[in-house]
Amino acid sequence: MLFDAPTAFGLVGLFAGTVQAQYQLDTFYNSENFFNEFSFFNEPDPTHGFVEYVNQASAFNLGLARNDNGKIHMAADALEVNPANGRKSVRLTSNKVFTHGLVISDIEHMPGSECGVWPAHWLFGDPWPYAGEIDIIEGVNDQSATAVTLHTGPGCTIRNEGSDPTTLLKEADCNAGNANTGCGQQTSNYLNYGTGFNQIGGGVYAMEWTSDFIAVYFFPRDLIPADITSGHPDPSTWGLPTAKFVGSPGCDMDGFFRDNRIIFNTTFCGDWAGSPDVWNNNPVCSAKAPTCNDFVANNPQEYEEAYWTVNSVSVYKNNGTPTTPTPTQTQTFQA
Repeated sequence: MLFDAPTAFGLVGLFAGTVQAQYQLDTFYNSENFFNEFSFFNEPDPTHGFVEYVNQASAFNLGLARNDNGKIHMAADALEVNPANGRKSVRLTSNKVFTHGLVISDIEHMPGSECGVWPAHWLFGDPWPYAGEIDIIEGVNDQSATAVTLHTGPGCTIRNEGSDPTTLLKEADCNAGNANTGCGQQTSNYLNYGTGFNQIGGGVYAMEWTSDFIAVYFFPRDLIPADITSGHPDPSTWGLPTAKFVGSPGCDMDGFFRDNRIIFNTTFCGDWAGSPDVWNNNPVCSAKAPTCNDFVANNPQEYEEAYWTVNSVSVYKNNGTPTTPTPTQTQTFQA
């Protein structure tokens, strides 16, 4: 579903579970402006992946980035055997930074659940991790459901009160592993990530970020609430978020998250997907090659589905107008 900017999402958000706050559209990205408003990262992968992030000219020449009939297309190479510098791919970062708000991403396709792949849709601030990182969509190899994770400097411990009950809190300390592990919640809905997500035509992810919490919602394509499709989304009617991170008193959110940029990327192997502990303990992937790098280098055809198709990304800011709260919702959109 492709949303038009004039009607895109005049949103109402839920603040601290008690008071609604009006949202107004701040920034709207679609295929007409995305590649002007996002920059191509072409430095070495900070996560040490077997990947060569290419610049804008190379990405367009190779067909790894394009306006695809009104949709944003971002892909990895699926042709070259044994690429010298890793498999070519793209990583795009918004030029604009955001603090607080509601980010709604309408995504039709994401990289499939293939061995070696590590896609993500996320936000992060500079310097990392002291300005925070919010991973909305992330997974590796043949994973079937997304992980939602925050990363911060020392001192931020969260609770997951209000998360969908099927979502598992893996770690409460957002600085775990010197922030490389972070505080993560593992979801269980096989429709929200990779191959399962693509089979239903994708859906909408919504991330709400306030001074008190960060919450991520997922709606499959056929369960997107009518208030979103009508252009008047109201988070207070959406039921339980897929994952919710509540800060106080264990974490002052505003002290750990600020000035974040939005990112889409696809890397391969690296610190997570290619870690020997991860690769060797995955019976499907480890049976295909002794290492992640070996498999990715020699099997380009496996990555024909390693692409993103994004209809739009919209960012809404709170205008500070409180309204009467609605009763607590218990409906969930997890399938």
